[in-house]
Amino acid sequence: MKRRLFVRPEAQLDIDEAAFWYDDQKLGLGDRFEEELSHLFARITEHPLHFPELELGVRRALPNVFPYGVYFTVEDDSITVVTVLHQSRDPRAWKSRL
Repeated sequence: MKRRLFVRPEAQLDIDEAAFWYDDQKLGLGDRFEEELSHLFARITEHPLHFPELELGVRRALPNVFPYGVYFTVEDDSITVVTVLHQSRDPRAWKSRL
């Protein structure tokens, strides 16, 4: 069953801030970051249960290139991206978003 993917506003802010930072480092790198996440979101939508469940029903997917984790929950008909977190940050930070 293919579920619909929703990105919470605070998770979208995570993405926007990271893309802006990458663009500040090198023009166009922010677009590559967003494209990588778009591909990852497609993989999550197709096979959400293939990603490891950390706890409390939250799963994590890692992009191939950028050091971020996409933390999401899976319901019967939807997937919700809770946060997009740089992997150098405290991995428990996503818990405040639940």
